[in-house]
Amino acid sequence: TAITLKAGENSIEVTAKDLGVTWGNPELAEKAVNLGRTGNPIARYKEKKDLEKGDKVFVLSYAIDESKTAALLKEHAKELDQEAQDNGLTRENGQFTFVKGHEGIKVNAEKSIEQIASHMQNQWDGKAASIELSAKLVEPRGSEEELAEVKDLLGGYSTNFSSSSAGRAKNVRNGASKINGSIIYPGEEFSVHDAVVPFNAENGYELAGSYENGTTVETYGGGICQVSTTLYNAVIRAELEITERSAHSMIVSYVEPSMDAAISGEYKDLKFKNSTKYPVYIEGYTDGGIIHFNVYGKETRDANREVEFVSETTGETDPGVKYVADGTLQIGTISTQQSAHIGKKAKLWKVVKVNGKEESREVFNTSNYQASPKIVRVGTASDSQDAINAVMAATIQAAAAANCTAARDAAAAQQAAEAAAAAAAAQPAEPAQPEQPSQPEEDSNKDDKKDSDNKKDDKQDNTKEEENNKESND
Repeated sequence: TAITLKAGENSIEVTAKDLGVTWGNPELAEKAVNLGRTGNPIARYKEKKDLEKGDKVFVLSYAIDESKTAALLKEHAKELDQEAQDNGLTRENGQFTFVKGHEGIKVNAEKSIEQIASHMQNQWDGKAASIELSAKLVEPRGSEEELAEVKDLLGGYSTNFSSSSAGRAKNVRNGASKINGSIIYPGEEFSVHDAVVPFNAENGYELAGSYENGTTVETYGGGICQVSTTLYNAVIRAELEITERSAHSMIVSYVEPSMDAAISGEYKDLKFKNSTKYPVYIEGYTDGGIIHFNVYGKETRDANREVEFVSETTGETDPGVKYVADGTLQIGTISTQQSAHIGKKAKLWKVVKVNGKEESREVFNTSNYQASPKIVRVGTASDSQDAINAVMAATIQAAAAANCTAARDAAAAQQAAEAAAAAAAAQPAEPAQPEQPSQPEEDSNKDDKKDSDNKKDDKQDNTKEEENNKESND
């Protein structure tokens, strides 16, 4: 028998078994059996005569299992509740337009259990039934008056992705569109990761370059870190509170050191809180090969106060060159697999000026970027073992030469090593094959990854280089 539980326009169908319904007054069975058989002779005689005139009706009642019913309501909460759609804003041609939302419904489980129990005990006749649950209306956030305060530009920033591959460029545009139009209320925290996931084709992403273990690989969503980085720079200029920010594992080219904000799985995220007393609106869009983010709200800072952020590199590590023998390439072939990434340590300074005069300068964050060598693959595929041995020896010699002289003259060492490898391959035992075009070097713009780093707060020192081995979606 179906029992319909209703909350406004939403409803679910359950059974008595789902509610744990049991007989509420089992003592009636004994009364029915003993009718006309107990009591004094006059009472027994009267009861029998009454039965000859008509049936004796015993009204049954039912009880529910409250814990089972509570679990049922929790399980079906998404079907019964209806989230309120907050009032919103759109921005077109430099003007904001108010967009009305709608009310939601939230079931009160405790009161609803009481209503179900009362109905089953006093009204249910064992047939199909409909029970209205106790629920309250949830008003949408953001009144028209409140959102009318959102009109001032608090901070903005732009970065260039025009050199990106088609897939990476699409990911940047897609990520910006998913954040565009977000309204963050006072005290509310915003997660970039939550706003842009999942990273798959169904959500509009394509394969593009990402960082992983010091190399560049293809992953869905490659380039999303340029989205989070651009937004980060807009947010810090709006002076909202950064609650989580992590540097990339390796340096990126589209911002200066310590101005980046990486996204990687559930390990690295950019989160910030609206620390103002008014709602803020995030505008994100792309124009050609430029991505823009603007943060709008109500300006309460002094007009004569300026904020700027200055990057300082405090140390560098030469990446060197790594030579790898590759049995899948024809002997004598030299191919660049990955360009070098210089290791860096950096600080980001927040500088506040009043009336053009510097009032304060403080370290806003610190970052540590690991060095990643240029990877050169040297072909060893040949029928001549002597030729293979010669190339292997030359490869080892080239690697040693590059590493030993990297600090003095890495470029010269690289040229000498490549020449040595090519010369060793081009011996009579096995004619050298013409050098094939090297693979395109990965631009450091294409740098995202699948990470296992611990999350770091924006003001936490990223000094443990080994923790930056993996990272994604640069």
